Amino acid sequence: MLSDAEYMRIALEEAEAAFEENEVPVGAIIVLNSQIIGRGHNHREERHDISSHAEIEALKDAARHLGRWDLSGATLYVTLEPCLMCSGAIIQSRVSRLVFGADDPDRGAVVSKVLAFEHFKGDSDPLISRGILEKESKDLLKRFFSKKREENK
Repeated sequence: MLSDAEYMRIALEEAEAAFEENEVPVGAIIVLNSQIIGRGHNHREERHDISSHAEIEALKDAARHLGRWDLSGATLYVTLEPCLMCSGAIIQSRVSRLVFGADDPDRGAVVSKVLAFEHFKGDSDPLISRGILEKESKDLLKRFFSKKREENK
């Protein structure tokens, strides 16, 4: 079994893939019984799909892998605090644990802008851990947006 930091490094690899594809570098993986069952990174630009966030892609991949949408018992690792849309999908999928790297003060819906998990208390609320490889997650985002600013000069 890997540590949270080791799993988050794999999510960061997904974020790096997004960076290379000129997508906002957010990556996610889903782990169940110490196995990665889902992976995803942002594809919003490429697919022209607002819902193509890393978390949604990883949730869909895990559901395909298991042959069911209910991801009870699984842990979602994501490099950036989920937005409201992704938080809703996490709640709906019954993920048991959410681990994220960096807070998102602009659009985060776990601890920053909206407290989605506080509003939808239920039997399947995920345990939440934050700040795992926070610096690495933030640094990748900073590098991406710095590159974008240079390109737009």
